[in-house]
Amino acid sequence: MKKFWLFLFLLFPFSIKALSASSYIVMDMDSGRVLEGSNIKKESLIASTTKILTAITAIEHGNLESKVRIGNEILKSFGSGIYVQIGEELTLDDLLYGLMLRSGNDAALAIAKAVSGSVDSFVYLMNEEASNIGMENSLFINPSGLEDDNGNGNTSTVYDMALLTRYAMQNEHYQRFVSTKDIIIKSSMKTYHWYNKNKLLNTYKYCTGGKTGFTKKARRTLVTTASKNNMNLIVVTFNDGNDFNDHKSLYEKYFNNYEVIKVIDKEDDYGKNIKLKDDYYLIKDKKEKVETNIVIEEESPSEQGSIVGKVEVILNGEVLGYRNLYYEKPSITENKSFLSKLLDFLKFW
Repeated sequence: MKKFWLFLFLLFPFSIKALSASSYIVMDMDSGRVLEGSNIKKESLIASTTKILTAITAIEHGNLESKVRIGNEILKSFGSGIYVQIGEELTLDDLLYGLMLRSGNDAALAIAKAVSGSVDSFVYLMNEEASNIGMENSLFINPSGLEDDNGNGNTSTVYDMALLTRYAMQNEHYQRFVSTKDIIIKSSMKTYHWYNKNKLLNTYKYCTGGKTGFTKKARRTLVTTASKNNMNLIVVTFNDGNDFNDHKSLYEKYFNNYEVIKVIDKEDDYGKNIKLKDDYYLIKDKKEKVETNIVIEEESPSEQGSIVGKVEVILNGEVLGYRNLYYEKPSITENKSFLSKLLDFLKFW
């Protein structure tokens, strides 16, 4: 019997791919829709993927061109670093490259001190930022992702980290940092040549960014993004010893078997004085059935901009999302009679 199965395998080769992650997620970056995942809201240690939040918090609250003088705060750093020295000066922008390319824990502490005056104050900003983004199951106690002597560290879920990445990727500075493969930086004391630890940037041409992470307790954590044919995806894995290959396999699955379609077009005619503000795009399996349904909730609106209904997007019989329909008052010119328009014209003749 074993020989029979071996014969079939050799005749019709196939592979069984299973993710080794304890939790993972694939999210549509444009809509925020979860395409697939496992244990997506299970809280776990996240190691240096923490630095995604560190970076976007610094970008939004700091001055990227400001000079940062390295102080005693870096004495508490251990693990991966960019090995700056006390008294050395770099811009905040330079430090963010060191943070995201080399995962510098010393850079994380220097950034926190420079932006907020103290590491504790910066961590407060990080948690505030996370709350505003909607990361409901996350808690941050430092800007690096390292665990303390008691084994406590920053915790989050793959879902929350995908939300964070979706938010951060809307910022052009963040995009610049995470998409850089290597860079030469000159400080007041040294010249650095930093290479990005995210191997997918060099080995997978559709990768657009991400952040690696590892501690002995958290194990390997990885967040990446990739884009192809207007499909923009986020993949997050926790505790995955084969993370780079798993991310690539998930991207290939969607890029090869799914498509992006415009389901709702804001330029379509939805009735007199009724408008849509946004298009609706959807990632779907090429065999899945997509429909739309118009729901009118207010027949005779009078207030400009009031919601009069919605256009629902239905995937395989289930409502997936919608776009609101708005009332747009006709302009005064549109309601004028021909005689009124003629008189207006003659006034300026």
